[in-house]
Amino acid sequence: MNKIDPSLYLSNQSIDRTPNPNLGKDEFIKILMTQLQNQDPLNPMDDKEFIAQMATFSQLEQMMYMARSIDMLVENQLVSPVIQYSHMIGKEVTYQMEDEETGEKKIVTSTVIAVSQKDGWAILELENGEEVYADGVMKVNDPKKEETPDE
Repeated sequence: MNKIDPSLYLSNQSIDRTPNPNLGKDEFIKILMTQLQNQDPLNPMDDKEFIAQMATFSQLEQMMYMARSIDMLVENQLVSPVIQYSHMIGKEVTYQMEDEETGEKKIVTSTVIAVSQKDGWAILELENGEEVYADGVMKVNDPKKEETPDE
């Protein structure tokens, strides 16, 4: 009778196994199904334990759904700078500008007529022909809202 040497079998096994720290929906179902298949028929799993595991599965599924929803929300918040700054059209903005000839810095105010983007940054196109990065704006004013004098 031939005997099988267990060391030959074990030597062919991969030692580079690393456990996956993330337990997903599919893994949870596999574990639950394995438990159900291998339970003792004379002493089956307690109903309460089974219900608790199903509740845990349901919670896992809900958390995965929420995570996907949050990812979508974050993606939607990372909307194009053009859309983010479109509310600036018609507003007066004040910014600092450097005179190319003299190098002198001066404060300029102009009305935003359009918004564009360059390399992911919002560019405000102004009535005076200048273009300014949105983060370079020092002040925003709504010319439609006139200040009422104190009485």
